[in-house]
Amino acid sequence: MNLIQAIILGIIQGLTEFIPISSTGHLIIAEKLMGLDSMTAQQITAFVAVMQLGTLAAVLVYFMGDILSISIGFINGNLLMLKGVRDASARKSARLGWMIILATVPIAIVGLLAKKEIEGNLTKNLILIGTSMIVWAILLWVAELLGMRRREMEHIGLRESLIIGFAQVFALIPGSSRSGTTITGALFAGLTRESAARFSFLLSIPAIGASGLLELKEALSILNQTSGTNLIVATLVSGIVGYASIAFLISYLRNHTTYVFIIYRLIAGVAILGLVYLGVFSAN
Repeated sequence: MNLIQAIILGIIQGLTEFIPISSTGHLIIAEKLMGLDSMTAQQITAFVAVMQLGTLAAVLVYFMGDILSISIGFINGNLLMLKGVRDASARKSARLGWMIILATVPIAIVGLLAKKEIEGNLTKNLILIGTSMIVWAILLWVAELLGMRRREMEHIGLRESLIIGFAQVFALIPGSSRSGTTITGALFAGLTRESAARFSFLLSIPAIGASGLLELKEALSILNQTSGTNLIVATLVSGIVGYASIAFLISYLRNHTTYVFIIYRLIAGVAILGLVYLGVFSAN
């Protein structure tokens, strides 16, 4: 991998991590087009997981105000409740923090239990990726049709967190898209499109952070010095592009549906399966 290829991967990661069209699927296709098939599934998984730390930084910077507010409210709210002080505002502040933690538990458990499978050859399987892109396009479309879209962030409770949390587990399947699965789950749970996106992005902090940090040590051991330099560049690029993607999607979903992403996913999924069927790409 050369520097230009690393920059391209960083741009793709930043664009597709938050827009619900599957970062994994696009990265795998890009790797095949650039002739990076020589990288093992473990190397690709490690490279992408660490590169996600750039997009994690983008979330932290963009939502700094929200993160500080939730963190301070979480600490103060829980302290007051432990002291037996009845404060509706404190309880409300603490609840959102607990809901983010609760929604993270399912993917944390499944991710640790299925770590070997997640890092295995299925990571590069284009049939699985294409199928997942189509399936979750259909599910997102159904969520658009059936979702009430009345609940805001402050209305997220146990039911909504569990729905979104279990939806996020499917992001471990390549081609599903973490933002795609969580936004779909949030719409099914009745959240507005903007609130669905905001909660999805906040929920990405523990998921992406844990994945990237867990893979960082392994990535440094399996990537050579040149790849390490490229990884740093790709991570920086993904952060810059990721910040722009967050700003775009939140603004877009205030007044638009997700249909453009649904159509794109359907076209991309069918195209991937078609290219495999025609022998242009191998399935793995």
